[in-house]
Amino acid sequence: MIFAVMQIIGGLILSLGWIPQIVQIIRTKSVEDLNLKSYLLILLGISLMEAYALNLAFSGVGYAFLMTNTLSLFVVLWMVVLILRYNKRFTEPGTRNDHSGQGKQ
Repeated sequence: MIFAVMQIIGGLILSLGWIPQIVQIIRTKSVEDLNLKSYLLILLGISLMEAYALNLAFSGVGYAFLMTNTLSLFVVLWMVVLILRYNKRFTEPGTRNDHSGQGKQ
């Protein structure tokens, strides 16, 4: 029981720790210093853990892990959506996304 409580508390901290960054992005509408590839890798890792969490839940255990992992999945997915929405490379017409410096200046 104590480990389930620890997992819920730890999972909530990890999941909700993204909220200040999300608030700042929404407030400033800037993701200039965020790396989309990093967040995509985090999203992939959490997605793989989600498959494991679902397997545990279907076995009758691991509900705390499933709940907090699912929350993390949605929060990081929200981060990726915000990066795509506010990243000028993806939103300005005529720009290139190859980092060659030959895009629109």
